Amino acid sequence: MMHCDLKNWSIFDFLKSEFISKIHMTIVFDNSGTNALIVTKDGMVYGIGSNTDGCLGIGNTHSTLCPMIIDELCQKGIKTFACGKSFVLALTDKGEVYSWGKNGWRRPHDGTSSLIPTLVSTLSGTVVIDIACGSSHFLALTVDGDVYTWDKQSSQQYVYRDTYDIPYTLKKMDLYNRKIAHISCGNSFSAVVTDDGEVYRWNSNNENDTSQSTPSKFTFPSGILIVKVVCGFAHMLALSYNGNLYVWGQNNCRQLGITGHKNNGGLNKLKVQEMGRVLDIAASYHSNISVAMGKNNQIFVWGKCLAYCIKVPTLTRLKCLHDAFARYASPIAMHQPLILNYEEETSLIDSMKEAFDDAATSDLIIRVHGKPIHVHKAVLKIRCHYFRTMFQEHWTENSQSVIEHEEFSYDVYKSFLRYLYINKVELPPENALELLNLANAYSESQLKRCCIEMIKRGITVANVAFLYNVSLKYNSKELEDYCFKYALNHMTEMVQTANFSELEGSVIQTFIIKAAKAGAFRT
Repeated sequence: MMHCDLKNWSIFDFLKSEFISKIHMTIVFDNSGTNALIVTKDGMVYGIGSNTDGCLGIGNTHSTLCPMIIDELCQKGIKTFACGKSFVLALTDKGEVYSWGKNGWRRPHDGTSSLIPTLVSTLSGTVVIDIACGSSHFLALTVDGDVYTWDKQSSQQYVYRDTYDIPYTLKKMDLYNRKIAHISCGNSFSAVVTDDGEVYRWNSNNENDTSQSTPSKFTFPSGILIVKVVCGFAHMLALSYNGNLYVWGQNNCRQLGITGHKNNGGLNKLKVQEMGRVLDIAASYHSNISVAMGKNNQIFVWGKCLAYCIKVPTLTRLKCLHDAFARYASPIAMHQPLILNYEEETSLIDSMKEAFDDAATSDLIIRVHGKPIHVHKAVLKIRCHYFRTMFQEHWTENSQSVIEHEEFSYDVYKSFLRYLYINKVELPPENALELLNLANAYSESQLKRCCIEMIKRGITVANVAFLYNVSLKYNSKELEDYCFKYALNHMTEMVQTANFSELEGSVIQTFIIKAAKAGAFRT
């Protein structure tokens, strides 16, 4: 459950408590941090603040301490916002993008400015699932894994009186036919993560350095799979699947958390023993602050914090990533919208979580290799066909208060039972294969999909041949196709691994034929 408190943002001080209790999502933005957009639980959208250059989208440039309705966005199912220096974007649940912005700046949809949100018509026909903004450019990620960018046309091709005259264009980025899973924008550059954990970066056309205007691939150590990147003003943080943190870019405010050159051109692994496994990361193109969530949800900050340059990741008493931007960033703009989760929305899942393995309320003990797990027959019957069948009248188990289990390990079986309560897998990635075996044995198709996603995120050159063989064993076409594609992209290294040489001859033969048809051996 989210623990962030709106009291950390002074712009909300004038709102009545009744109105605050209705807020579902909000974002504080612009260089002054004195503007905010608000979405309430009933789907209404409001603007509040200084309304710099009409950035609230309320149709005028008047400041307001009273929430003003943004008619064009109400009941549109607003999913998220992204804010540039002089324009704002809103994304709906249907995958539509609205934009509005400062007079003189070119809007994405028709090249003019607007005081009210207007549909970005050039994105019609695509379903957008995420948006990101830099100072003067934005990215849109589609459901198909494609990325569109809105940017200034190259000043080398056009000559205009000033920067306000330079036209903006929306184009699909050429990312070498890779499917993109995550996007982020720095002040004047962009970074994306592919669905197989690779990272690409390029500059926007408004950056003086045009030598990197086409996407270039970051080279990480072999086997490293990246799940998320975040961009600061001129630096980047990358989080690997196994919880390691990598940093790149400018270090003038010690925003990389490393010693050495102020401008670091290479990739560095940031090691902080106190932080442990990194769970999440955050940065904003507005500033040079870096934030990470370490073990036990502890929040660490470094870089430009208020008037100080904190040289290394330092533990705080903050409760969430957003709090770091409210307390230490300058400006105090949010790095992304804050979604508020209230007790009434999470009480059911919290109750189920508390009920699991609760000896006081359970009516059944499943003892796995001698270790007891306290559960409830009713929950197991409702959530799992295997148990629904087991607890019929003519089955012995139906009358037992203790059931012994030896087939799967304690950790994996307990994770499976917890999944039946909270619909979430809480298990280290290295146990995903055994859990997949369990899900297959119990015919739990949704759990199988969860396991496959965990396995996909942990694929490396060293283990892809083994996991390809596993996909054949469990008849998982999705995992098979994913492993095959990954293997093709790393063919030379993969065929030299021990796992590939240990495959059965028939499996190797089938793989080689399939790879040949895919063009792996063309010269």
